[in-house]
Amino acid sequence: MLIREANIKDLEPIMNIYNQGIEDRIATLESETKDLSYMKNWFDQHKGRYKIIVAEQEGHVLGWSSINQYSGRCAYAGVGDLSIYIARDYRGKGVGSLLLKEIEKVAIENGFYRIVLFTFPYNKIGQALYNKNGFREVGTFKNQGILDGKFVDVMAMEKMIVPTN
Repeated sequence: MLIREANIKDLEPIMNIYNQGIEDRIATLESETKDLSYMKNWFDQHKGRYKIIVAEQEGHVLGWSSINQYSGRCAYAGVGDLSIYIARDYRGKGVGSLLLKEIEKVAIENGFYRIVLFTFPYNKIGQALYNKNGFREVGTFKNQGILDGKFVDVMAMEKMIVPTN
């Protein structure tokens, strides 16, 4: 399996995998699937320090991860927000761990010292992946969002990737 930086040709498979996450209601508060125009804008926002990587096997993208801006405030410049999505048929098969290990290297190379992520408390597969890779639970925001007309809790997790004082 090859882990590499994403390019514009990966946009459609990235979108399809993201849309699976939206449809499955396990990874995001987004409720409407995305089109290529939306994804192109998202892709264009990932320049400089904010990267997107993909896991590819035999020419097929199996999953992707990105470091996103956590906050526009300069005090949080070293904190990156993580996104990671795996194609349905490849969840629980090690793709996520490979992507996490690589996105951590990318984050360190780009001046990040902490990665944060937000997940649903009921996403046990995701939490197992994050826990296995050194993330810790920070806390749970009660009724943080609305999905399908119901309030949903969101769990915050983090990992220090560079020792700080």
